Amino acid sequence: MSTPFPFTAVVGQDDLRLALLLNAVSPAVGGVLVRGEKGTAKSTAVRALSALLPQVAVVPGCRFSCDPGSPDPGCPDGPHEAGDGTGRPARMVELPVGASEDRLVGALDIERALAEGVKAFEPGLLADAHRGILYVDEVNLLHDHLVDLLLDAAAMGASYVEREGVSVRHAARFLLVGTMNPEEGELRPQLLDRFGLTVEVAASREPDQRVEVVRRRLAYDDDPAGFAARWAGEEAAVRARIVAARALLPSVRLGDGALRQIAATCAAFEVDGMRADIVMARTATALAAWAGRTEVLAEDVRQAALLALPHRRRRNPFDAPGLDEDKLDETLEEFGGTGDGTDDDPDPDPDPGPDGPGGGGRPPQDGPDEGSPAGDVPAQGEPAENGKAPAGQGTEQSPVRAAEPFRTRTLSVPGIGEGAAGRRSRARTEHGRTTGSRRPRGSLTKLHLAATVQAAAPHQRARGRSGRGLVVRRDDLRQATREGREGNLVLFVVDASGSMAARQRMGAVKGAVLSLLLDAYQRRDKVGLVTFRGSAAEVALPPTSSVDAAAARLESLPTGGRTPLAAGLLKAHEVLRVERLRDPARRALVVVVTDGRATGGAEPVALAGRAAGLLAAGQVASVVVDCESGPVRLGLAGRLAGELGGAAVTLDGLRADSIAGLVRDVQGTSTSRRAA
Repeated sequence: MSTPFPFTAVVGQDDLRLALLLNAVSPAVGGVLVRGEKGTAKSTAVRALSALLPQVAVVPGCRFSCDPGSPDPGCPDGPHEAGDGTGRPARMVELPVGASEDRLVGALDIERALAEGVKAFEPGLLADAHRGILYVDEVNLLHDHLVDLLLDAAAMGASYVEREGVSVRHAARFLLVGTMNPEEGELRPQLLDRFGLTVEVAASREPDQRVEVVRRRLAYDDDPAGFAARWAGEEAAVRARIVAARALLPSVRLGDGALRQIAATCAAFEVDGMRADIVMARTATALAAWAGRTEVLAEDVRQAALLALPHRRRRNPFDAPGLDEDKLDETLEEFGGTGDGTDDDPDPDPDPGPDGPGGGGRPPQDGPDEGSPAGDVPAQGEPAENGKAPAGQGTEQSPVRAAEPFRTRTLSVPGIGEGAAGRRSRARTEHGRTTGSRRPRGSLTKLHLAATVQAAAPHQRARGRSGRGLVVRRDDLRQATREGREGNLVLFVVDASGSMAARQRMGAVKGAVLSLLLDAYQRRDKVGLVTFRGSAAEVALPPTSSVDAAAARLESLPTGGRTPLAAGLLKAHEVLRVERLRDPARRALVVVVTDGRATGGAEPVALAGRAAGLLAAGQVASVVVDCESGPVRLGLAGRLAGELGGAAVTLDGLRADSIAGLVRDVQGTSTSRRAA
């Protein structure tokens, strides 16, 4: 077994280390979500934590880590007699992003259950993580059905495995720790709320600290055991402090004044539900125990708010997590000082001082990067056909703010796919309504009981059946086929030419695209962004699960120059070709946002038509958002939609009340194209 990097040797990242230690002191806090850019020691710190946790007493031979002092009466390996157990180190179990459902919750042998009535159960990762740490790296990329299983286990403290009426239950209480890079996509709100605390991590910009990071890492890589030995004293001290804080925790007093501050803070920041209040109370109590105190102070409440509330403040994926610290201080001061001796400090200290790693200060906010790419290079003015440059086409225009997003109806891809689970288009999935059966390919996951019995029934006499049990063989088993919804690749092709800016439409256009991005987030889609203006098109954002990144690129998008519509469509075709190689099961929906005015170069309209035909030949579902305005309309966007084999809709038609017929148009047009 390799030697882990010592927890106390991690440079900086005080908030991260403090959040992990508070969960070690009080697992009831509810886990940690670590958000940040790659290469910031997220995984290193989490893996190092397990070495600091006290040993766990378990029943000898129990695969489910039952506590010998109070064994689980429903343990599949039980019943156990209460008594002395054996000690072992606390486990840290890693859940791979691509894990199967059986790997997570365990596998039940259906064949033996039907034929012999035996519950032959192979435990999964949830059983291994019981009374330890369950670590999910890149938790935001976890499949939805695994997220649902995690939510159920975290809420109930138990895991249930059911296969057609045969069920197994075992305890599953664990410290849930997840790490993620927000650029790769956000978490579902339900799972986000399940994490007790969240911290934002970023690489230090201080040269001396960066030098120390490199020095320690090189020393560890050269001699892991020797490096760990040099930090053994610090590790032992922190381990002893965790044990002492755990022993002190039941004696910590959470006074009414502190509770009022907690309730007032959660109300002031308008967090949903009551989980935030409970998490803040547990975190403040753990902070006091970690500091060696038996009373919760205002500074504990303040630090608890900074760790427990930022991720609960998000109302949509484009909101940056974080708290207004001035507002926090005002709330604590207003509701502080009750005279009970627990919280009469009106000026909360933002720094807990010598309370160990961490301390005051908010985690850095996650927001749009001020230096994010701003689209194409500035367009140079090109003379128009009549020798005059139309207004807004000759020079680059400054980016405009997007209009307020609105609710849209679903745009779906016709037919039935087999892509990743989501909420947009029809697909054959592992979860959904049962539509039929088939022979299993590999291990059986969803039994179709009626089909299995029907396959086995004709052979019972030949197999010598004599009792009540059905004689079932592996060839009889049938896998249920199910239909649900899949996520798609929604590729936006946005016209950023001068003709869009000249009519002051770009704010409305950006608002419409932002609305569709929000819908894509809710539907679990991947998104991509292609823009065209001047003389070329560019991929402003390759296909990704991060709608935050797409929104940031859209916000900084400048306009100006000609309208190379053909270049935009060809670039979209190229993006789709590459993406099919990477993710062949994910179907695409192309959303072209333009007024349809193709200009620049020789025969721009004809070129655009041929490029559209290329996408149509590939059976790509498409929608054209017609941005043309004014009393005189040429209908060019509608003509483009016909060449793409898709539907056209106006900006106003994107709204939920106006888009009712659009999905039918998309599907009907595509069906007609296939029939032709």
